Amino acid sequence: MAKLGLREWFAAGRVIAGGEMLRYGNRDGFTQTFEQRLSDLTGADHVLTVNGGTGALMCALAAAGIGPGDEVLVPAYTWMATATAPVMVGAVPILVDIDESLTIDPADIEAKITPYTKAIIPVHMINVPCDMDAIMAIAKKHDLIVIEDACQAVGVRYKDQYCGAIGDIGAFSFNTYKNINIGEGGAVLTSDPTLFARARNYHDLGASMRGHDETYNLETFVGNNMRVTEIEGAMLGVQLSKLGPMLARLKRRRAMVAEVLAGHDGLQISLHHDPDNGVSLTVLFETADAAQAFAGRGGAYVLNDNSKHVYTNWAPILNQRTFHPKMNPWAWANREITYDVDMCARSLDILARTCRIDLTSRLPDFLFRRRVQRRWGQGFPD
Repeated sequence: MAKLGLREWFAAGRVIAGGEMLRYGNRDGFTQTFEQRLSDLTGADHVLTVNGGTGALMCALAAAGIGPGDEVLVPAYTWMATATAPVMVGAVPILVDIDESLTIDPADIEAKITPYTKAIIPVHMINVPCDMDAIMAIAKKHDLIVIEDACQAVGVRYKDQYCGAIGDIGAFSFNTYKNINIGEGGAVLTSDPTLFARARNYHDLGASMRGHDETYNLETFVGNNMRVTEIEGAMLGVQLSKLGPMLARLKRRRAMVAEVLAGHDGLQISLHHDPDNGVSLTVLFETADAAQAFAGRGGAYVLNDNSKHVYTNWAPILNQRTFHPKMNPWAWANREITYDVDMCARSLDILARTCRIDLTSRLPDFLFRRRVQRRWGQGFPD
């Protein structure tokens, strides 16, 4: 969503000119400075930059000790990585319906909990925060870990907190389509020092050096390699400075469009768990045909067209297929897990009747308002 420009180009050039590309060879360098700024913004005590949003989710799961035999609740509407990350640490994803907010339904969370459930991954899809009050209450009641997937909601607020810093541990993505964009990248956020130490261990092969001074007396364990370079850290610092103004613009535009659409019959503004902080807008129709007709006017699209964002397109998950049969977590599960394309029919119905409004136009606000008025100000529904 955020664009790259000359400022990022110059930031990367400074790193190259300085000759120090490794973040752990450069104390108080660009990456560490970015992490401190992101910590200050979100309120998370610890931030760890990693090489992608999927890596951030895997790192968070490993930090939380999720593994073979564990079940992890994930929504039926999210990028497939939310479901594949548990598989990569040996756990199995359990699909949960969304509600009309497009986020995981707390009622269906309760229905899907078993004695083997270990964690919930609420996903703040398309900048829409989950009902975190309800989710945290459920987690406390059942002693579950909350791993927030805030990859699509970097910088978004839920009431007086930032998405990604509410649960036990959170994940950000800095993919080219996200609120902070460096092509690929991610971050893990937590205020738990033990989770942070374990995440740092996992992302760096189990190394106990490279500036990892505080190990909190944890023994190291075999990890992965999810490190980033100082080029990424330098670009992230520039992008972070752009985040606030961009989200403020989206918030203004959400209000503009909501005002225009408020008087129309046949549609309703989708449920939002914190509309005062809303920076995206979706509308819900009574029928799928009405949603398709609305999308046909331009400037909006129906959400069930979204490839790997919808569980029915997660063939490797539905087929329970991994790269090697002896590395298949479903074989280690404590009960038989089955999936089918109709298992979250309510989610499919909601997605087929929901349109997302594009608020990202580069037009100035006054021209954007005119476009909105021309497109939806009169004559709807047909």
